[in-house]
Order: sequence, then structure tokens, then C-alpha cells
Amino acid sequence: MKIIIINGPNLNLLGKREPDIYGKVTFESYFKMLQEKFPEIKLEYFQSNIEGEIIDKLHDVSIDYDGIILNAAAYTHTSIGIGDAIKAIQAPVIEVHISNVYSREKFRHQSYIAPNASGIIAGFGLQSYELALLSIIK
Repeated sequence: MKIIIINGPNLNLLGKREPDIYGKVTFESYFKMLQEKFPEIKLEYFQSNIEGEIIDKLHDVSIDYDGIILNAAAYTHTSIGIGDAIKAIQAPVIEVHISNVYSREKFRHQSYIAPNASGIIAGFGLQSYELALLSIIK
């Protein structure tokens, strides 16, 4: 089984950025833990702060992967293009958020990804990724 995690803008700063919301663990160290916990899964990771690169990656991996875990971060609330890319591809996409977006600012309550995603997991910290991974495996 082949699964990719795609992270959007500012998630390269996990562990440093607003630790009261996002925690103190870097994504790279969390990703290594996921790889160790799920050795039977070919797990890959991609991060970009650039919307078009995220769209290109979704297009590139859609046929060869069994699932995509996407935390589009702020693009969740602004990118019709990413939403359209998900609608156009075959691989199932799970929308993930580290924080509970519904307990935050009102603009974060809108998702252009959700209507085209297979599911949404939010508010469980970095564990949201593992929950998404388990939902694809099952």
C-alpha cells in the first residue's frame, strides 16, 4: 500500500510555530514515527508553501497511490484550485487539520476541500494524521 501525506503552507514550521496550537514536535520527527509504526505502508511526505506545487503533486500521485492525506492548511479556506484538483483525481483524499478549525476564527470554518474529500479529521493534534492513515488502511 502506498500513501502520501501532503502538507501546505507554514506546516514546515511545526514545532516552532504557535506551539500552543500546533505542538512542539516537528513534522519530520512525527513522520519518522509514523513510518516506524506502519512499516508495511510505503509512506511518503511532501510539503509546499506554494499552491500550484500542491495541485501538481495531487495530479502526479493520484493514479499510483492508494490514498492521500492532505493538510492544505490556510489553502483549505481559500483554494478553489486545490478543491477542483481533488475532484479531478482518482485516489481518495482525507482532509486533515491539527487544530479544531471550528473552534478558531470563523473564516477557518469554510473548506473548499471538504466537498471533494472522502473524509475530514480535525482537532486531534498530529494524531489526526495517524487517524487519517488508519481510515485509508481500513
